[in-house]
Order: sequence, then structure tokens, then C-alpha cells
Amino acid sequence: MVLPPVLFKIAARWHFTCYLAARKIKTFGFHHKNNNTTTSSRAHHTPSLHTDVSKCPLEGRENQTVVCDFDGTLLRTTSLFPFFMLVAFEGGGILRALMLLLFSPVIFLLGSNREVTLRLIIFISFFGLRKKDVNLVARAVLPKFYLENLHRQAYEVFASCGRKVVLTRMPRVMVERFLKEYCGVESVYGVELEMMNGGDYFTGFVSCSGLVAKQRALKDIYGEVKADLGLLCSSSSRDNLLIPYCKETYVVSKSTGSNSNKLPREKYPKPLIFHDGRLAFLPTPLASLSLFLFLPMGIVLALLRLIIGLILPFRISFLTAALCGVHLRVNGLRNLSNEKSDKSVLYVCTHRTLIDPILLSTAVQKAVPAVTYSLSLFSEFLAPMKTVRLTRDRPHDAAMMKALLSEGDLAVCPEGTTCREPYLLRFSPLFAEMTDEIMPVAVDVKVGMFYGTTASGLKWLDPLLLVMNPTPYYRVELLGRLEKGLTCAGGWSAAEVANRVQRQLGDVLGFECTGLTRKDKYMMLAENDGVVSLDHQNIGIKHGCKK
Repeated sequence: MVLPPVLFKIAARWHFTCYLAARKIKTFGFHHKNNNTTTSSRAHHTPSLHTDVSKCPLEGRENQTVVCDFDGTLLRTTSLFPFFMLVAFEGGGILRALMLLLFSPVIFLLGSNREVTLRLIIFISFFGLRKKDVNLVARAVLPKFYLENLHRQAYEVFASCGRKVVLTRMPRVMVERFLKEYCGVESVYGVELEMMNGGDYFTGFVSCSGLVAKQRALKDIYGEVKADLGLLCSSSSRDNLLIPYCKETYVVSKSTGSNSNKLPREKYPKPLIFHDGRLAFLPTPLASLSLFLFLPMGIVLALLRLIIGLILPFRISFLTAALCGVHLRVNGLRNLSNEKSDKSVLYVCTHRTLIDPILLSTAVQKAVPAVTYSLSLFSEFLAPMKTVRLTRDRPHDAAMMKALLSEGDLAVCPEGTTCREPYLLRFSPLFAEMTDEIMPVAVDVKVGMFYGTTASGLKWLDPLLLVMNPTPYYRVELLGRLEKGLTCAGGWSAAEVANRVQRQLGDVLGFECTGLTRKDKYMMLAENDGVVSLDHQNIGIKHGCKK
């Protein structure tokens, strides 16, 4: 039991020592170079002749072609480490991610040689990975972090052009799907990776360098006809390759790459509704180090919280969980006490995590049975209340819910699956047919380290990772019983009642209502129900239920 913390302490000390040594060596090399190349340095510090991207006009570019780099231009960050860490962690596992972190001082030391650094990161991240695992990360994990890192001014100029071409020093498999599906890019040119075992596994080696790939692409496409517009990164001298191939160029400088130039969510090229993966933060080297140092304590903390939830009564567990760093905010208890009835109540909850029914039971201080579509045996064992699985056979599920309501209160999440982002999926109208004693319950969860839901990973880890977050925040708001005249008893159809409840909960939480379903989510993230069609890849936001 003592061994893992000792290993983490040794790893942390080694990591920090190498980091300091790398800084000293790099600083010494910098000063030594400056002493010998003073004249050359002055020549490189001449003012840029290219206009800042903020001054680029957007009108009349619908028929023009734009070419730019991905990292450092479209993305606000020039560091590629976090995105490779996501591939290593989500695609390869925790040991591969730890290996990449331990090599980060070496990567920092080799920072001046970008080609060698990139080859080392690629080898550690991709060696032995299955192609389908990398495709899963590229499809379901990376788009969230790319969208959150888009440079507002650079993207606005980029989106104003009709034809878009992107160059990148990252492996093409990491960026191509995002750029084509989210940004409407026509062609993507990046580093190509070598495969083995019939093309199912990556060797970790590249077929050619990123610089060579850029030069070949530019000569092949724009050897005779120049692109209309080129976007350059001021911190990268290699972007000068674009200048001879573009009619006009604009610079995306570091000063315009701050958080003030973060692209707002409402301006995303495509709504970010579904995404997968376990990490809820961008894993920079420092953030990744913090993650691994926290893991031993996090496991102990998670076990302690689980024991509290299983053994202690709700009234006591509420207080003890707060002492363990859990923030639970409950509103609307007056609605519960002021509306007593002899009839059983159907609690209709938004679905954020697997523990939503537990949060409801904690809020009302009694065990409320819950019906759910999918639950692992481990999660079912941990639940302090009765859980019943739905079969997706409508007559059978309706009979089961009516039987449970005849015994007492019942909780249901009509979305049928969880959604991490501020959107509500389509509400199944089945609940509205069961009773006219309906109480909408708004549930929201915010985490800072791990997501407690997954579409393609191991579902039995969901509750463990959720309670492993250092300070998770949970919100439960009871909205009061729906008026009888607004239920099916008042002459409304089940779909209309479901739409009304969805809109009511969306207004309280500040979420947007959609017509997307569980099937849409799994087709987009895990492809469990077959190959994703073009219609599903371009899903738009709809309001309300299907009648």
C-alpha cells in the first residue's frame, strides 16, 4: 500500500529535477548562441511586414482559397503536448500517459529541435496503438479541446473563405476528422504515420517530416496558381513557407492569442453536444503532473465517499460528504413539503451522471427507486436505492413503471442517456402516460478532473471516477408538481407534456433543448448502432419531441 505513493514521489522529484536541468542547459545554450550571432539576431528582429489578422477584411471572400497552419494559427496554443497526452491517455491508457509525462523534461530539452521533439512525442503516444482506438479519440475526444482552443479572429477570417486548406505538423489522423466535419476544410496535409500488422496498429514512426510534408503539399497545390489568402503564425519561422504561395498574408501574433481571443461557444462552427473521454481538463505538462500526484489520494477519497454513501443514512451522509469536499446544492424543498398527496410522485430528472437518482434521494432524504436504460452491475451494487432496468419494449416498460408507482414514488430520466454539455436531449413521452403526479427535477453536475460517463469505455468505472473528482459540484432543484391541467389528464398529448417539461427544466438550468436521442449520441461517439451516416454527422439542433 505504501509503494504507489513512493513511486509517484520519486517520479515527481525526477520530473522536477530534469525540468530545472533542462532550463539551465537551454538558457546556457541561448546565451552562448547570442554571443556568437549578435548580428544575425538583429537581422531576425526586424519588424514584420505582414498585417495582423485582426485587420483582415471578411467581405467578398466566399470564392477565395485560404491556406494556414493548424497549431499556432487556428489554435491559440502552439504547444502540441496536451493533444498527444489526450491520445496517450484516452487511446493508450494511464501507463502510456505516465511515460509521456516522464519524458516531458527530455522533450523540453530538445525544444529547439522541433523535428526531433515531434518524432519522440509521436513515438511514445502512438507506438502499438490500434488504429480504431486512435480514430475513436480523434472522433469523440479531441474535437472538444480543439473547439475550446480555436483563435477567434483567425477562425473568423478562415471561415469567411469558400475553399479551405490546412497544413499541420501533427499526424493527419489526429486532426483531419475535426477539420473536415466541424470546419468544412477541403484538404488536410500533415504527418503520415507508418502502420504494421496489416494496417491495424501504428509503429510510432513517421513516413516523412512535417516540414517536408508541408513543402510537398504547397508545391503540388500552389506551384502554378497561388492561394488567395495565407494565415501565418508570428512565432514560427517555418510559416514563411506560405509566403511565396499566397497572394496576401496576415499574421496571427501571440499577443492576439490570449484568452480574450477565445472563440465563444455560440460561434462554434458546429454545436458541441456530444463528446467522450475521461479527462475534463486540457492535460498540459503541469496539469498532467498534478493529475498523477493526486491519483493515490483520489482513490482513497473515492472509496471513502462510496462507503459514506452506502453505509450512512441520507441525513448524515449529506453532512459527511460535505466534509469530504462534495458540494451539493438543493433548492425547492418547500415545493416538496407544501404539496403532500396520497398519490405516488413521478420525479422526472435531467440526466447528467449515473448518480442522478442518488442525488435526488439525498435531496428528499429518502430512497426513491429509479428506472434506467443501462447500468453496470457494479453501479447497481453501489446504488443505495432500488434500481430497475428498462427493456426498450414500450408495453413492458410501461407496465413495469405503473407497478413501481403503485408501490411508491419513482424517479425516471426520460433523456435515456447522459449529456455533458448544456443541452437537453429529447424527452421520451412514456413518463407522461404513467401518471398526472409529475414533479420535474433539474439536476446538474460540474467536475474539474474526470468525467463520470462514457459511451465507449468501461462503464463500471463511471461512479468511481465521478466521486474521485477533488471538489465535484452537484445541483438539485425540485420545481414543484406539474399542474393537473398541464398533464395528459388535462387533454394534452404525452409528447406535448414531455416537451413542456423539457423546456421548463432547460429554462431553469440555462440549457438548450434538442431533439437528439440516445441513438444519435452512440452513433456519433461509439458507432454502436452501425456506421454514422452523413445525416447524423451534420445533426442540427431541433426543439421538442417527435409526436
